[in-house]
Amino acid sequence: MLLIKNGLVHTMETDRPIHADLLIKNGKITEISPNIAADGKTEVLDATGLLVFPGFIDTHSHIGISEEKVTGIGDECNENTTPATPHLRAIDCIHPMDSAFHNALAAGITGVMVGPGSSNPVGGQFAFIKTHGRCIDDMLVLAPAAIKIAFGENPMTCFGMNGNTPSTRMGIAGVIREELFNAKQYLANTPPDSTEKNFRMEAYRELFEKKIPLKAHVHRTDDILTAIRIAKEFDLDLTLDHCTEGHLIAEEIAESGFPAIVGPSMSARSKKEVSESDFKTPGILKHAGVTVALTTDHPVCRLQYLPLCAALASKEGLSDYDALRAITLDAARISRVDHRLGSLAVGKDADIVLWDGNPLEVRSSVVKTLINGKIVWEKKKG
Repeated sequence: MLLIKNGLVHTMETDRPIHADLLIKNGKITEISPNIAADGKTEVLDATGLLVFPGFIDTHSHIGISEEKVTGIGDECNENTTPATPHLRAIDCIHPMDSAFHNALAAGITGVMVGPGSSNPVGGQFAFIKTHGRCIDDMLVLAPAAIKIAFGENPMTCFGMNGNTPSTRMGIAGVIREELFNAKQYLANTPPDSTEKNFRMEAYRELFEKKIPLKAHVHRTDDILTAIRIAKEFDLDLTLDHCTEGHLIAEEIAESGFPAIVGPSMSARSKKEVSESDFKTPGILKHAGVTVALTTDHPVCRLQYLPLCAALASKEGLSDYDALRAITLDAARISRVDHRLGSLAVGKDADIVLWDGNPLEVRSSVVKTLINGKIVWEKKKG
């Protein structure tokens, strides 16, 4: 057992921190209350003067797929050979030895949604993983966690410039709609226990059962609204990833009921569809009633800058509490792992980070990062 004592605990369940101790057993939080007594078998971690937070979460990443320090063969983010690849699984591509995992732990990031990129209208399956481990199977929290779809410039450039479909936004929507139509027909005629299954089409089963959402790469307003239109047409759940121009149609997004994952707002405005990128977007969406998370889209913006992204979003209109929620509890809820992660509560995983100051202040540092109740990173002394 481990007892974290004397810290200022930010549970993220409320906006008020509490002076409390946390008792951890078998990787889970078993008690949060003041002055928990330690017996002789309990290891004590003194957090006096430190702020205690749940591990941070990036809800859209390519860590371990587009590897740092490796080019060419180390970037396996897109299967560019065909427009629709729903059966491809991120877990078959994530390399836990990517050096970015170390940087994530040093920044207090303990959970990430990881999956294929945005070259394909249908790219494949995301997974939610923890950021510490050597075997991806041991790092998994949820897989599949979503099916990636992409609109806009990326699919048009990847396929259209080579004379293939899709070359227009109509073409992208047509590919996605045809895939979903065929999947719906297949699933209606193929029970789960059938011995004659189509491997590609089976990838859509959990999507149509609403166990996982479509994860839509969308920047421009028209692409955002097309993604919403298609999800409504097929009665599917959806997350609006990037949502760069979301502030221009905040009311429409709120009315849809779908959450937004905003970013990478720190990256360059390198193409036309991200020309409206701004840190004001999360605040405008949140004030309209949209559930908001933030993303670095690593390696587009490096994963360790996720707390800085939250700070800049708070500077531009998102409250400090909501900015922190966007990388903790709201991020976990959007990723459908909030029963285990995203806040400090009894029964949840002991993924905990000790900070020497407010994470939204650039000079603050992580002192220790714990995953499953074990210290996996700590700041060197001196």
